[in-house]
Amino acid sequence: MTTYRQPGLVLTDHRFPVPLDHARPDGERIEVFGREVVASGKDPERLPWLVYLEGGPGFGARRFIGPQAWLGRAVKEFRVLLLDQRGTGRSTPANRQTLPLRGGPAEQADYLTHFRADSIVEDCELIRRRLTGGAPWTVLGQSFGGFCATHYLSTAPEGLDTVLVTGGLPSLDATADEVYRAAYPRVRRKNEAHFARYPQDAERARAIVAHLLDREVTLPGGGLLTVEAFQSLGILLGSGEGTHQLHLLLEGAFVPTPGGPALSDAFLEQVQAHLSYAGHPLYAVLHEAIYAQGQGPTDWAAERIRAEHPEFDARTALAEGAPPLFTGETVHPWHFTTDPALRPLRETAELLAARTDWSPLYDPERLAANRVPVAAAVYHDDMYVDTAHSLETARAVRGLRTWVTDEFEHDGVRAGGPRVLDRLLALARDEI
Repeated sequence: MTTYRQPGLVLTDHRFPVPLDHARPDGERIEVFGREVVASGKDPERLPWLVYLEGGPGFGARRFIGPQAWLGRAVKEFRVLLLDQRGTGRSTPANRQTLPLRGGPAEQADYLTHFRADSIVEDCELIRRRLTGGAPWTVLGQSFGGFCATHYLSTAPEGLDTVLVTGGLPSLDATADEVYRAAYPRVRRKNEAHFARYPQDAERARAIVAHLLDREVTLPGGGLLTVEAFQSLGILLGSGEGTHQLHLLLEGAFVPTPGGPALSDAFLEQVQAHLSYAGHPLYAVLHEAIYAQGQGPTDWAAERIRAEHPEFDARTALAEGAPPLFTGETVHPWHFTTDPALRPLRETAELLAARTDWSPLYDPERLAANRVPVAAAVYHDDMYVDTAHSLETARAVRGLRTWVTDEFEHDGVRAGGPRVLDRLLALARDEI
């Protein structure tokens, strides 16, 4: 363990050895990293634990500098553990550089079956018992972290004192097809709202699509900026400031050159930062697997369901004089040809998309009998997690209390910080 300070905080870094496969506790082990955070001047031994599970999949816990956002509120009464879920952050990494150590695509795919919510929760239980001496702790789950928290309630509620979920109540039984069939209309609405706010962006987007159809454009990191890759910048539209970020990105797209207008270096550099999966490859590789529960292969659900929504065909939009629509939180086969961080994992991703033996993640009967205090922020028309699915799950979990709001988008726990956490704690404690 290493302990050090930031303004207002005392930080301690932990490394936890855990089994790769919890069904084989004496087998291969990997490492999970967690950063303990305590307010300066507080005795950590007198504080209850709160573990934070980041959104994703594939993202390590947010790196704070001082008591920022919700963390400042949490350390007033908790000893916080910011957990890098397996394969992310400073935990044993899983990416194009490390996965070949496992062998070929088949071996890599088998390895990655142990990186879903079920394994993450079993890691949490091992870590909890080590840190708390067996006492239950509070879980704060953002987005995919809420999916993990719902699995936690299904399998190990004895480890939980309280569960707080922000934008992350999953459907208990929806297939990947059903998830994306619900998603595309939401994404279309976000596009409509964006072009209503920034009507000038319609022509800018059309000009960029026409430019990309006429030539091959390479990003600074070696990725290809295809029309579909450009459309995927719509992932920004699900966050609170995303519509404004997208607008600012588009307004500086072109510069004049001796050969005619060209996409500027500055624009391409910013696009590269938004589109590269180098820092979070598991997001792409496992994205549809988080919805798989033995109902058949996911089989690139987002790509197949997109074909049911021809309004997202940018070429048709261009021909008809309509603005090309941006897409949202979807992963497609072409990601594994355009992105250098994903190209070596293409066959591995294909094998995972074809897999059929995924285990169930949620136990409706156990959730219906739940006794753990649970509060969830559900964001109205959340682009990333379907609001109707979330509310259906809320009704299925005994005692779960919701705060449905349009004050924030999906990243409300970042934007709203202390206020969001205050509201959820009050709900869970029946103070509202």
